[in-house]
Amino acid sequence: MAGTKPGHDKVRRADYPRNIMPSFALPSELKAALDRKIEGLSRNDAARRASAISQSYRGGGNSHLIRTEADALAYALARMPATFAATAASLDALHEQCPDFAPRSLLDVGGGPGTASWAAATAFPGLNTFTLLDANAALRALAIDLAAGDTRLASLNYRHGEALRIIDDAPEADLVIASYVINELNDHDRAMLAEKLWQKTRGALLVVEPGTPAGYARIVALRDALIAKGAHVIAPCPHDRACPLTPPDWCHFSQRLARSRAHKHLKGADLPFEDERFSYIGLSRTPPARHPSRVLSQPALTKIAVTAKLCTPDGIRTAVVPRRDKNGYAAARKWHWGDAVTEPPRE
Repeated sequence: MAGTKPGHDKVRRADYPRNIMPSFALPSELKAALDRKIEGLSRNDAARRASAISQSYRGGGNSHLIRTEADALAYALARMPATFAATAASLDALHEQCPDFAPRSLLDVGGGPGTASWAAATAFPGLNTFTLLDANAALRALAIDLAAGDTRLASLNYRHGEALRIIDDAPEADLVIASYVINELNDHDRAMLAEKLWQKTRGALLVVEPGTPAGYARIVALRDALIAKGAHVIAPCPHDRACPLTPPDWCHFSQRLARSRAHKHLKGADLPFEDERFSYIGLSRTPPARHPSRVLSQPALTKIAVTAKLCTPDGIRTAVVPRRDKNGYAAARKWHWGDAVTEPPRE
């Protein structure tokens, strides 16, 4: 993927001590913009709206319930932190695999309140052209309002209309993202949109879905269709072959995020955090230089060994790293679910 490497001012997953997971919190500018919007807002009314939208989200869609500014703001407060964290974590995995990828332009399909655009702007400081597509007028208005005070995002081009209808007229982009959007389409329209997303991709395409068996199935179908058209997997898969997982297993990951007091109220929750489960696929016009294995669930750590389920270039395997392998054990005990890792030698 072409481009010069930007000067990254954010901490990447690879920069963290391996026993500490990165936190992909909303950028301070976005959080401040949301805080301004909720001044005087009835938290109880917002909680009722957010609950209805969340129930619809779990059923496979949510945008049809978002009709007013209050609906859009309730959705943003309830779901934006989680969708931002999942998209940011997916972009971080993409960057880890392709550290020289430095996109200048973004096409955000199903842009909603601008969550994926904010995540991409945070991940890639060189991004300076943002095009968003969405049919929901209330979310579009909120996205433009939230971005108004940001140096780069204030100039975003937000086009109103159904993605399948207007994407043909959208510009190609170095980075194309469809985050939590293909679940709202039927199989035929989803296949059509996947092809159009790839046609608009100059460098990399990222698709993020809920981390459910159904979300994973949508990701796999899109992955297979686009590999057949010449795409190469960046992450999470260490290969371009068929997914080796078999039902009832499915590929998904988890990102923990902190909850603010307002967020807990909206969710009717007591815990100060939540775990967003998501599935994703990053595809490129060119193959990545390396193919590390991927940790598919949280490893089991004991004083005797680390046991981890890995997706490897050769398929699924369970890696057991004994404590007597001092260097391997020291490295493996810092593995986390979702990490790209170098496998220890097999005994």
